[in-house]
This record gives sequence, C-alpha cells and structure tokens, in this order.
Amino acid sequence: MSVLIVWVMGAALLLINIMLRTRILRLEARLKELSNPKEQLAFLRQQAAQKEKVAAIKALRKQYPELSLMEANKMWQHV
Repeated sequence: MSVLIVWVMGAALLLINIMLRTRILRLEARLKELSNPKEQLAFLRQQAAQKEKVAAIKALRKQYPELSLMEANKMWQHV
C-alpha cells in the first residue's frame, strides 16, 4: 500500500513540475515578445562607450535578464 502512495505522490509531483515548467517557458516567451530589441541595443551602445565588452554585456544582461549570453554576444557584434 505504501508503494502505491509513493507512486501516486511521485506522479503528482511530476505533473506539477511539468505544468510549472511549461508556464515558465510561456512567461519567458511573452517577456521576450514585450522587450524592445532597439531599446536593448541602445542600452548596449551606451554601455560600450563607458565599459569594455565583458562589463557591457554583464550590464546588459543585468538590465534585461531575459537575454541569454549568446543573444547578448550577438548584440555586441552589431555594436
């Protein structure tokens, strides 16, 4: 009987995990839709004038946490 309870609890936790993960992915996608790439690029250009590459990319990712490191690096190449 206790094995059945463990299996049911495990299945319930797995379903909750899947639901929350899909919700997070949808929220991240929506956040990327709302962010303005022109605004991000302007911010990066401002940082590039003041700082070196690594510091500017760190500041960009701190300002816009939805950006991945690869996306920020690609933006740097456009500056």
